Amino acid sequence: MPLPVKLSVLDILPVPSGSQPSQVLARSRDLAQLADRVGYERIWYAEHHGMETIAATAPDLMIAHVAPVTERIRLGAGGVMIPNHAPLQVVERYRTLEALHPGRIDLGIGRAPGTDPLTSQALRAVPGQYTAELIAELMAFAHDAFPEDHPFGRIRVVPGDVPMPPIWLLGSSGGSARMAGELGRGYAFAAHFSPAPAAPAIETYRESFVPSTDFPEPRVILGLAVVCAETQDEARELSSSIEIHFKRIRSGERGPLPSPSEARDLGWSADAPLEGPMAGLLVAGTPESVGDEIETRAREAGADEVMVATIVHDPAARLRSYELLGSVMG
Repeated sequence: MPLPVKLSVLDILPVPSGSQPSQVLARSRDLAQLADRVGYERIWYAEHHGMETIAATAPDLMIAHVAPVTERIRLGAGGVMIPNHAPLQVVERYRTLEALHPGRIDLGIGRAPGTDPLTSQALRAVPGQYTAELIAELMAFAHDAFPEDHPFGRIRVVPGDVPMPPIWLLGSSGGSARMAGELGRGYAFAAHFSPAPAAPAIETYRESFVPSTDFPEPRVILGLAVVCAETQDEARELSSSIEIHFKRIRSGERGPLPSPSEARDLGWSADAPLEGPMAGLLVAGTPESVGDEIETRAREAGADEVMVATIVHDPAARLRSYELLGSVMG
């Protein structure tokens, strides 16, 4: 039975041990083309900085890179970390992408910098401004909504003859939920790395939602970490890489994404379940079991769509995971 929710892809461009970020970037089109062909709704690119396991630093460049080799799939940022950017420049860049690829672009906005404090300081585009102020400024530039006496109201946003792509707010603990609802935006909850329950934040979003032109009704994406394989044992083996990755996040350690054999050397065991707040994040198994679990989590959270992040060491196994999961979409 096909899933009752749409499926999408979140690509953080994971860097396996033994590989370089440039190699990951060079093969990034493979996943976009597969997702386009199989029938995923959209593919978003993350923004992280200073992390040796993640090559995703520039979502707008990734969108421009894959757009010419895909046909129908929506392409977006998941997301632009607004503390690192001048709002006017974000609006310019995503209107430019919309002009080049009409009807296929999404803009997800994150409130966090997506990096450590020192790197964040080096990236900060507008020192001293609060995140809420940056988002309000971005929305004003995007929809020509500055008050008459505001000096920025005289600025012409170019290109000005194309609409702004749909704007989504991202959240990992519920802080963005009310803001997304009050602004009439879409809401994406990052349950692929946040141990906080998604349902309360999504309920807050729906309760506070005010309809807008882009979103006449509330719209929720649930991010999930997923590993799919032909057998449960193979999925468990592949998931060793992301389980070590989760443990490192929790302990503040760094290191490349390990292979299953390297994970065993680091203490991973198929007989030892993942512990701590990250234990319930990963969905791993066959297409049927993963599909059932995705449906359950989406229903319990109240999500309309699920965005899948698959982090495994072998690039071919990663593509195969998305391909297998696509078989349950209908």
